[in-house]
Amino acid sequence: MSQGIKSRKQANDYHLHLGERFVRAIDYARHLHIERRKGSAIPAMAHLLGVASLVMGEAGHVPFPVTEDVVIAALLHDAVEDHGGKPRLEDIRSNFGAEVARMVEGLSDTLVDDSFQKEPWEQRKAAYLAHLKTEPVDVQLISAADKLYNARTILDDYRKIGPEVWTRFNRGRDAQLWYFGALLAIFKASGTNRIVEELERVVGELASVAAQRTARTVPPKPPSPRIQPLRPR
Repeated sequence: MSQGIKSRKQANDYHLHLGERFVRAIDYARHLHIERRKGSAIPAMAHLLGVASLVMGEAGHVPFPVTEDVVIAALLHDAVEDHGGKPRLEDIRSNFGAEVARMVEGLSDTLVDDSFQKEPWEQRKAAYLAHLKTEPVDVQLISAADKLYNARTILDDYRKIGPEVWTRFNRGRDAQLWYFGALLAIFKASGTNRIVEELERVVGELASVAAQRTARTVPPKPPSPRIQPLRPR
């Protein structure tokens, strides 16, 4: 039996059980994340629970166990970069253990204490892409779930309000689509899964509808003036 088959069998044999630590993680997150999603009235907890749900749904479908630690890290994946940086990471380590802290750190694009003093967007995303390439499969799974949730939300909102959706972000359409593409390249290089495949489909659809809308809004060039030939006198 190959190592890959053994690993998948072990993953299938593992039964995910969410206990008291998961309940505490939900309580931790709901007290921390009282903000709303960018440009909406949707609580941030909707995103966190959505990402955790996507990760849980991969139990038995990826060649490694989706453990309670992995689900908790999915739930807390924004805590460090948005609410306290390195001190927050140490608090998560104290409350939920080294494994959860390892994954949350790998999922953070900054460790600065003050979320209003983050590094420039390009610097943070470049650093995130660089370290994501070497992160273990559990971190990459959560990251892919996070990006899938975001891409679906952008696509849904784009259908309602069009290009205005890009104004919610620090960077516009071209930068956001570039970032999704760079992430996909890393995920696929590590071995695809259902979340990565769905992310690729959603990002492709988002790029397509954005391009169509742009093409419709670009005004046609005015016709060139016709030059009348000179009449002989």
